[in-house]
Amino acid sequence: MENANDERLWRIARKRALFRKNLYSFMITNLFLWAIWWFTSGRHTGFHSYPWPVWVTLGWGLGIAFQYFDAYYGNRQDMAIEEFKKLKEEEERSHK
Repeated sequence: MENANDERLWRIARKRALFRKNLYSFMITNLFLWAIWWFTSGRHTGFHSYPWPVWVTLGWGLGIAFQYFDAYYGNRQDMAIEEFKKLKEEEERSHK
């Protein structure tokens, strides 16, 4: 049982490390794209261009949000394990 728990913890640790790596890439890339838009939008001439980086930020941000919830709030199997533990605790309390 301890080996299975260690494997589960390693899986969670890998998901969280990958999430942080992807978050940093997201932030750096989006900062770069917004900077490109800002400096090429013609603000100095009074022309305001369409903020096209918003689509990259929203699309990629949605993916990052899903990855965050998977890394920090687990998947269905982890949720099922937590529910099982709660039920076992309730059962043990009711038999005392």
